[in-house]
Formats: sequence, structure tokens, C-alpha cells
Amino acid sequence: MDDELERIKMNKLKKLMSKLSKEGEETKSEAPSVIELDFTNFDDFISKNRNVVVDFWAEWCGPCKMLSPVIKELASEFSGKVAFAKVNVDQNDLLAAKFSVSAIPTLIFFKMGRAVDVLVGALPKHRIKAWIEKNLTGPVG
Repeated sequence: MDDELERIKMNKLKKLMSKLSKEGEETKSEAPSVIELDFTNFDDFISKNRNVVVDFWAEWCGPCKMLSPVIKELASEFSGKVAFAKVNVDQNDLLAAKFSVSAIPTLIFFKMGRAVDVLVGALPKHRIKAWIEKNLTGPVG
């Protein structure tokens, strides 16, 4: 009897795990992604998207790691309005220099291919969201 009960529990657990895994895959494919940019694709991405937020970051940067999930959430919330991308400054120092990035994390808002605003630091989500909304409604820099 105990073996039978254990078998039933295991089968239910396997079905539940399988269901959760499938739901997670659907969510992943539907969620907008944050694109990794480098010198080879940066200009093309910026020019093809009307509004872009680029996160300049580094792997060793603690505040950058704290900001990463916030950027993913905002990419989902602003899907269809703003494209989101990341630039690793250690691997793309020329891009960081081009935009005078001297501290990380640095967010730069691009509107119609032009950098129009900069936000430095791991700020709370509501502050970053307000910054994005301000740049969406404001004039082209």
C-alpha cells in the first residue's frame, strides 16, 4: 500500500513539474528579450528601433547585477514601445568611450537613433520607469 501511494505521489509530481516547465517555456518565448549589443550590431539595432534603452554594464559590477532583473521587467512592460539592450563595457570599451560612460550601470535612452538622455546608477524601478516615460513623451533631443 505504501509503495502504491509513493508511486502515485511521484507520478503527480512528475506531471506537475512537466506542466510548470512547459508554462515557463511559453513565458520565456513570449517575453521580450534584452538584446546583447557590441560594436558589430550596435548602430544597426539603434537605427532600426524608434526608442531604445541601452544598459551599459559589467559582469563584476554588483549594482549592474541588481539592475538586470529590473531591466527585464521594464522590457516586458514597455514591449512594443521601447527596445532594450545591454552593452558589456569590458568587452566593448570603444562603445563605452563613444558615449562617455565613466560609471556603471549607465542607461542611455536613444530616440530615433540619437542618444537623448542618460541615467547613472542602480536606481529603483519606479525611477527608471518614470525616466523612460519622460523620454517617450518628450521631444527628440
